[in-house]
Amino acid sequence: MFRFEDPLYLYLLLIIPILAVVRYVGWRQRRKKLRKFGDPELLKELMPDVSKYRPTVKFWLLMAALALLIVMLARPQMGTKISHEKRNGIETIICMDISNSMMAEDVVPSRLAKSKMLVENLVDHFTNDKIGLVVFAGDAFTQLPITSDYVSAKMFLQNIDPSLIASQGTDIAQAIRLAMNSFTQQEKIGKAIILITDGEDHEGGATDAAQAAKKKGINVFILGVGDTKGAPIPTGDGGYMKDNMGQVVMTALNEQMCQEVAQAGSGKYIHVDNTSDAQEKLNDELVKLQKGETESVIYSEYDEQFQAFGIIVLLLLIIEVCILESKNPLLKNVRLFKRGKANAAVKGIMLLVLFTLGTSAFAQDRQSIRQGNKLYRHEKFDKAEVEYRKALAKNPRNTQAMYNLGCALMQQQKDSAAIVQFEQAGKLETSPMRKAMSYHNMGVICQKHQMYGEAIQAYQESLRNNPNDNETRYNLALCKRLQKKQQQNQNNQNQNQDKKDNKQDQDKQSQDKQNNKDQQDQPKQQPKDQMSKENAEQLLNAAMQEEKATQQRMKKEMQAPRRRQLQKNW
Repeated sequence: MFRFEDPLYLYLLLIIPILAVVRYVGWRQRRKKLRKFGDPELLKELMPDVSKYRPTVKFWLLMAALALLIVMLARPQMGTKISHEKRNGIETIICMDISNSMMAEDVVPSRLAKSKMLVENLVDHFTNDKIGLVVFAGDAFTQLPITSDYVSAKMFLQNIDPSLIASQGTDIAQAIRLAMNSFTQQEKIGKAIILITDGEDHEGGATDAAQAAKKKGINVFILGVGDTKGAPIPTGDGGYMKDNMGQVVMTALNEQMCQEVAQAGSGKYIHVDNTSDAQEKLNDELVKLQKGETESVIYSEYDEQFQAFGIIVLLLLIIEVCILESKNPLLKNVRLFKRGKANAAVKGIMLLVLFTLGTSAFAQDRQSIRQGNKLYRHEKFDKAEVEYRKALAKNPRNTQAMYNLGCALMQQQKDSAAIVQFEQAGKLETSPMRKAMSYHNMGVICQKHQMYGEAIQAYQESLRNNPNDNETRYNLALCKRLQKKQQQNQNNQNQNQDKKDNKQDQDKQSQDKQNNKDQQDQPKQQPKDQMSKENAEQLLNAAMQEEKATQQRMKKEMQAPRRRQLQKNW
């Protein structure tokens, strides 16, 4: 980003067109006076060393230098600046649900977009507080470690999208547990977890996690986003998400679950709608928390950048001095400012200016990458991630920053986000060696999670770009062998399960036949109005067998939702 600290000085740029008008008036008066002396063509022959274009070029060089000096007075700022400060505030970890159900549009413009705006407004109200950001769906990871760098918090917030986590679903308990471990060890300071979700908890255990946070003195606030009536989930192509049965998924806000979690976490449940009431209620609750002194490392997004403009001004002044108004006898055969070439000279100067500006922006980009590499070597991967993301904010197509960011995420076990960065770096990278490294790392992550099919594809793409990589070739062969073994084990498990189910069905049929036989023999043994001890025992055994069969069916039904749960991608 780029800004001016004192933009009022930019009004001085109006001097330049005024000076241009003054020079134009003087040039016309000069031509009139020359015409009084005689024919212009004759005067041109009498003054062979006078140049027609050199004074104009010198004038515009001076005007460009003057414009840049005015820009320097306005204090252009860009980049980062680190400072250490002590503040009195609280620590807040924001857990944001980024499952596909958050794309529902029952809250304008969508649940996720509304949540982003709410967090951004919340950050704007923070002054002496620390903030961290955790994103979750079927999995959870730390998007931003706890910090007082509000600018980075907003920058990280804009990058949040459901595609960051490959494992969809909603696991609120894991998000709370991760947030509990993200606070500093400082005592006597208010700590709060702000959970923004639609309440569709597919895993369970959220209440227990909130109670554990309460025991540690952490308040859990729940912001419920959405409508209790439910809404479909847009797919982005004009349709809506459907389940395995082909029915449109209707996702609704589970207020009861949200209220239970907030109560267990000694916090408060706040419903988020299209008004700003939720923002005001949350601010009032956070003000009540105890505040203590915290020492923070502040990353300011803006730093003075007048040096680059100063260099350009010096270059322009040097060029202006070197260009004489009259032609140099030693260079009389060089007609740089002849008609048709004056424009080329001006274009060359402009290209020089643009090159200098581009070099300055590139230097800022490289500065963040170098700082991130330094932090990475010291194993400060979370801080290195911040620097790499800042480099990408300045240049979104910097493949080196993408690759390094993927490595930093990989070291923090943020595998889903790391794969996204490696994939983007692989698509944009032009160097075959770097592209091979990106796909190799993607294969390593997939192999770790036993996703052998995806790992094989990544390793094959890596070898296409670097056929001499023996490590990738070995990993490829290993994944193929492991994939084959995995398929065999899966087939064996399916066969064993089928045999077990068939055996249980046979046992049930045998038991049913025995029960029917006992029931047929019963009237012959006893009168209708009297039941013997043997009959009672038989009926009891039959009831026990029926109960056992019922428990087996319930066990199967308890296992079935788990298989379905993996297919729930909202």
